[in-house]
Amino acid sequence: MEPTAAGTIVDRRSMVSLMSRLRASRGQADPYPIYAELRSMGDVLPAPWGGHLLLSHELCDQVLRSRTWATFDAEWRARQGEGNRWSAPASRQLSKTLQGLNPPHHTRQRRSLGNVFDRNTLTGLQPFVAQAVEDLLDRLSGQLRTNGEADFSALVGEDLPVATIGHWLKLPQADHALLRELTHGQAYAQELLPSASQLAQANAAAEGLREYFTAVVAERRRSLGDDALSNWIRTWDELEPDREVADETLYHLVMFIVIASLETTSTLLSNMVWLLDQHPRQRAWLLDHPEAAPNAVEEVLRYDPPIHLTTRVATEDTVLSGVRIARDEVVHVMIAAANHDPDQFVDPDTFDIGRTAAHLGFGGGIHYCIGAALARVEATELLQGLIRRFPTLRVTTPPLWEPRMAFRRLTALHVAER
Repeated sequence: MEPTAAGTIVDRRSMVSLMSRLRASRGQADPYPIYAELRSMGDVLPAPWGGHLLLSHELCDQVLRSRTWATFDAEWRARQGEGNRWSAPASRQLSKTLQGLNPPHHTRQRRSLGNVFDRNTLTGLQPFVAQAVEDLLDRLSGQLRTNGEADFSALVGEDLPVATIGHWLKLPQADHALLRELTHGQAYAQELLPSASQLAQANAAAEGLREYFTAVVAERRRSLGDDALSNWIRTWDELEPDREVADETLYHLVMFIVIASLETTSTLLSNMVWLLDQHPRQRAWLLDHPEAAPNAVEEVLRYDPPIHLTTRVATEDTVLSGVRIARDEVVHVMIAAANHDPDQFVDPDTFDIGRTAAHLGFGGGIHYCIGAALARVEATELLQGLIRRFPTLRVTTPPLWEPRMAFRRLTALHVAER
């Protein structure tokens, strides 16, 4: 038994039970009642495995934005010793990407990329995204005509993000399936409590990603063009005199941007179809007001974000909502729970595409999602295409969710036309 700041006694056995339910496929299908149970116990709860869970929007936002809190960098992982998940190859790989860097290393790498998806870049990508959406919806239409039903996730949700980022970075279309597979495997390294088999998949994926993107950087260096990666190579040749160090940095940068663009966006796209199907009045209103598509995307990101939790480390002894947190102790920022905090949102469990309140669907602070703007373009373009071409599309069976807690993954979403 442990007391929270409010004096509520938290039973460890109850916490283990709740987290086990949350981790299962059934819990992932509807995790919000579980988050509500956790929130009823307090804003800061002791995790059964150590550290704390943060449930309120205020605290989650504070931790994401504050420099008092850091990400799991290589130094922190090394302090955890050998023979654990933090010393696994996939974990070490993450510690060298933007996601695993803290200032000043993060600042240097992030600045080298510039404003990655600025207005000019997005304007240049818009025609490709629009055509890709049309092509994928043509494929969906053909599958529906032939079989009467189709897996939206496999046919559209998984393909649009990799087609878009592959086009931008000039990665061969023949490699797209491999990149999807490796990205799905690597995501296990970012799970809250990965199993041994999941960690093994993550390690294998990490090796595959290293081989692939090391070769991509070497090939691009031999034939520089006017693409983003070629420009990053030129930048790092000026920043870093050691060519080996520069290329290692470039491999981690381009790999991170690709995996960050695929896993979360594919979940967003399929989840968007599922949520609108489950809220027919909102869907009907949207069909009459297609100009509201961007706002509908924002409500999907709030209501059920692609990433449900992320983790930070205290850089000094501190206090959160009356709970003492020691230096090097971790807190799990429960983004999805924060997005349903009644102290922040009116009727938070109501899906309302007219809502305008800010959310944490893309995180916050220096680690705010680097591809957020591109994900919004893809989701909005796809939603507008669905409104125009498939006004009677419906989900035939509930989606299948992978049993993991951090990175949501919807593995199948079968649809048909009424």
